[in-house]
Amino acid sequence: MKLLSNGLKLYYQISGWLLYAAPALDLGLRLFLANVFFKSGLTKIQTWDSTLYLFREEYKVPLLPPEFAAWLGTGAELAFPALLVFGLFGRFGALGLTILNAVAAYSYYDQLSEAGLNQHLYWGLLLAVLLVHGMGKWSADAWLEKHRSRR
Repeated sequence: MKLLSNGLKLYYQISGWLLYAAPALDLGLRLFLANVFFKSGLTKIQTWDSTLYLFREEYKVPLLPPEFAAWLGTGAELAFPALLVFGLFGRFGALGLTILNAVAAYSYYDQLSEAGLNQHLYWGLLLAVLLVHGMGKWSADAWLEKHRSRR
C-alpha cells in the first residue's frame, strides 16, 4: 500500500511540474498554426494572378464569387495568424482560421489526397484546442483579462 501511495505522490508531483510547461506549449501551438496559415496567405499575394485563377477554376468555394473568396481567404490567412501570435482576441482568430480551414478542405476536397485531408484535420484539431483552451498565460488575452479583473 505504501508503494502505491508513494507512486501516486510521485505521479502527481511530476504532473504538477508539467503545468509549468503549459504556457510554452500554448505559445508553440499558436506560433506553429500562425506560421502555416500566414505563409499560405503570403504565397497567395505573391502570385495574385495564380490565386485568382485557382479560385475561379479549382477551388469551389460555396456561395461566394471567386474574386471575393480570394480576397476574403487571403485576408483571413494574413490577419488571423497575427491574432494567434500575440494571443490577442485569440479565440476569435482561432475560430476564423477554423472556418477558413473547413471551407478550404470542403472546397478543394476532390483534389485533396488523403495526406492533404489529414493535414486539414490535424490543423482543425489544433485550432479546436486553442478555441476551447484559450491562448494560455503568455498571451495578450491573459494580460488583458488580468488587468480587466483588477478594475
